[in-house]
Amino acid sequence: MVVLKGIPAVLSPELLYALAKMGHGDELVLADANFPASSICACGPKEIRADGLGISELLEAVLKLLPLDTYVPSPAAVMDLVASDKQRGLAVPVWDTYTQLLGQAGSQAPLQKVERFAFYERAKKAFAVVATGETALYGNLILKKGVLPAELLQ
Repeated sequence: MVVLKGIPAVLSPELLYALAKMGHGDELVLADANFPASSICACGPKEIRADGLGISELLEAVLKLLPLDTYVPSPAAVMDLVASDKQRGLAVPVWDTYTQLLGQAGSQAPLQKVERFAFYERAKKAFAVVATGETALYGNLILKKGVLPAELLQ
């Protein structure tokens, strides 16, 4: 927990450091409790633990600090449903929550849906993976960092 003015307490020092070190185009994975975070991070990304926190709560806090990339069609991506879950019409209500939070942060772009194994490969190239306690199925989310204009850097 960080106790600083203006910094959401759910953001750990490790996550704050990662957000600060990320550059334009770097990606951050907010991983649900079922995501193979340690295995993925063995391939390179930094693993940050946020056990017990839901992704929506963490996303709201991260979006207070992280500019989203406006140079791509969608700065946020989720893992798409596998064929059997599509066939049975599985609903993923957490995606609506993510869309709402992203909208409040200024992004009107739709969530990009990425096939499961392509999502894993993309996660291996991320700057960091935040392993959360999110229990919603298909709760994983990738955010792409944008830029801050010079006038906001002062």
